Amino acid sequence: MPNSTEIKGAWEEFKGKLKTKFADLTDDDLMYEEGKEQEMWGKLQQKLGKTEKEIKSLFD
Repeated sequence: MPNSTEIKGAWEEFKGKLKTKFADLTDDDLMYEEGKEQEMWGKLQQKLGKTEKEIKSLFD
């Protein structure tokens, strides 16, 4: 499972994977802001009904 630094470095690729897998995600849902990683993960968890670990495992 990638860490936050690895995700930050490849965020555009990860966004594409998430949008492909979960078509209802919007660009606003996937907005990455420095220092607000946990807020973003919380929003994704709510919208997808999955844990942060489950979402991150999609990147493996």
